[in-house]
Amino acid sequence: MPNLRISEAAALLGVSDDTVRRWVDQGRLGAVQLDSGRMGVDGRELAALAQRVAEAAEPGVTVAASARNRMRGIVTRVVKDGVMAQVEMQAGPFRVVSLMSRESADELGLEIGTVAVASIKSTHVVVEIPEG
Repeated sequence: MPNLRISEAAALLGVSDDTVRRWVDQGRLGAVQLDSGRMGVDGRELAALAQRVAEAAEPGVTVAASARNRMRGIVTRVVKDGVMAQVEMQAGPFRVVSLMSRESADELGLEIGTVAVASIKSTHVVVEIPEG
């Protein structure tokens, strides 16, 4: 089961290290002791919290927008069958879903709580400009 440093958890959620420590103190997120002796958080708990706190802003009428092609996030769900796998990630407020071969998911060791990078390649990308 993956465990993460406080700073990694904060970066994945888009909050400060202090916010993550406060959530640990409030019991909102459980703490674990890392091999280094420092306090960290359980990846599965962080994945669940990421789903609960994610609030994507409504885009409204757009006048400008662009998206990064690589988004670092945490795996929140993995569904595998004999050939395929569906992997969901939370990258800040964004939910990313990927369909891949089961072999790829197994080779990458993808499970809930794993930190991963979603690289998005598409022949059709819409770029919009939000109304100012």
